[in-house]
Amino acid sequence: MPTTSQQRSSGPTLREVLLHKGYLRLLLVSALVGIPVSLAAFGFVSLEHELQHWVWQSLPETLGYHQAPWWWPLPALLLAGLLLAPIVTRLPGHGGHIPVDGFGGPPTMPVAVPGVVLAALACLPLGVVLGPESPLMALGGGLALLAVRSAQRVEHPQLVAVLGTAGSAAAISTIFGSPLVAAVMVIEAAGLGGPQLTALILPSLLSGGLGALVFTGFGHWTGLSIGALSLPSVPRAGVPDPGDFLWGVPLAAAIAVVCVAGRTVGRGVKAFVTTGTARQTALRIVLCAVAVGCCLAAYALLTGRSPEQVALSGQATLGALAADPADWPIGALLALALFKGLGWSIALGSLRGGPIFPALLLGTALGTACAPLPGFGAGPALAVGLAASGAAVTGLPVTSTVLAAALLGSQATDAMPLLIVSTVVAFITAQSLRGRPKRGAAPAGRTEAPEVS
Repeated sequence: MPTTSQQRSSGPTLREVLLHKGYLRLLLVSALVGIPVSLAAFGFVSLEHELQHWVWQSLPETLGYHQAPWWWPLPALLLAGLLLAPIVTRLPGHGGHIPVDGFGGPPTMPVAVPGVVLAALACLPLGVVLGPESPLMALGGGLALLAVRSAQRVEHPQLVAVLGTAGSAAAISTIFGSPLVAAVMVIEAAGLGGPQLTALILPSLLSGGLGALVFTGFGHWTGLSIGALSLPSVPRAGVPDPGDFLWGVPLAAAIAVVCVAGRTVGRGVKAFVTTGTARQTALRIVLCAVAVGCCLAAYALLTGRSPEQVALSGQATLGALAADPADWPIGALLALALFKGLGWSIALGSLRGGPIFPALLLGTALGTACAPLPGFGAGPALAVGLAASGAAVTGLPVTSTVLAAALLGSQATDAMPLLIVSTVVAFITAQSLRGRPKRGAAPAGRTEAPEVS
């Protein structure tokens, strides 16, 4: 262990960082930025949710259908591809990062924010099998950087990293169900320790807390829904017994294999879409969107269920599945995992959105399909599915455990040993399957930590 004198010689102490005038100003700016960023994020998510409701429920009912027919995803996803293609090929920022690349890279610059918002609104309401978390993070980071003049961004690149991260935390603090999830994600994604880590997390925690307050208050005052990830009702998990671990450990590994396979397919799709001229890229985006639509239509046609269950990000279906697992035959669960998994894999490499929410539904569907195994059950199966899929797709095991615990609510305390073991097994399995990173390449989702001057 390094001595105190060694720590001081290697850099500023935590006390020196926190009491520095520049850092105190940074905390104030983060708090002030968190409010307008959260208002913008609330408006974005509310609009996306209302459009989604209109496309998948109101419009089919207006046309005389009690639910969206099996063919509904085909024109919806074709339209999504046609809208997204010119955004990716012509607007600054290309509509945001490709989902298969994970969470990482430099913060989104303000000039790219309009393209990110338009791309998300073109994709998410029309049934693209992706979540809102990545566009929200880009929106929050880009808007936060509007508070910093261009000259300051060039002169102080560390400020860009801190404010961009704080803005992202403010934007996603409630969509994950808790501002703590956003804060833990920042800690883990930074991949660093010492005073710099605390200096990075405090602005994000402060901004995220204010963001949660804004989301909660405006949701109550306006009556608008943002479709935040939550499970109003979950099956009882109970204290894990040997049977839960007997089935849970291999199930966690299997879910990790499925998630890694989906990301592998997504990387292949990305290479297909991005190799060529802008015109070829636009055409391939449309083709991929139609392919996703075919996956959704195939699920509805084979199961007789609504294509909405397998479309979109999966929050609503995840809640319905957790509330009433018995309403889902094993065949429907496997079909959901197959066709949503295929659609998710294609969308990861070609369309725009976040990878986490659909992966959680995939893990939950596979877990629930295994619930009837002797000595297992719906509660433990749900816990394993949430923890394993989160760890496998994000590569952030602590974040995944906190997120799964937040979703399980009162059942999380008893299920915690199983959550932790499932997270570790899935994380190790996913990392071993992905192989060694290239020398000099940062791990997925990791960013360099800023220095506070």
